[in-house]
Amino acid sequence: MFIRSVIKVTTGILYVIAFGFLGVSYIKDREKTKMALKKAWRAFENILPQFLGIIIVVGLLLSVLNPEVIAKVLGGQSGWLGVIISSVVGAITLMPPFVAFPTAALLLENGAGLMQMAAFVSSLMMVGVLTAPIEIQYLGKKLTFWRNLLAFIFSFLVAYIIGRVV
Repeated sequence: MFIRSVIKVTTGILYVIAFGFLGVSYIKDREKTKMALKKAWRAFENILPQFLGIIIVVGLLLSVLNPEVIAKVLGGQSGWLGVIISSVVGAITLMPPFVAFPTAALLLENGAGLMQMAAFVSSLMMVGVLTAPIEIQYLGKKLTFWRNLLAFIFSFLVAYIIGRVV
């Protein structure tokens, strides 16, 4: 409960800072600021279909899997088995960061544990099972294997640290 209120306060502070800098930018150079906002809007429009698609899938999963099931499989009491499941799912899922964090937040709100979501997000961001063929073309099989294996192991270290800190 404490962590969620800290996250909400931090989010509010970051919004205030961002809008403050936007105001400073607007005062300094209105045309550049308008151009930057237009570029940002176009980027948002490009991202929106992916974002909505993932949110719809997560919403459907949350409607099928009630919070009790999520808590049982990925909750704090699921222990290291939940961490393993989360890491594997993260490793084989291809999701951009701007979708991964809201997805983890939705899962947390529906009963998932912090350790499990830390493992999910870290393996999601660092392990590339689906992107391995492309990575092999540039880095080779051996380096790709070791990079992904070490990143997967690191996701457990992240989960352990989050479990100790929180």
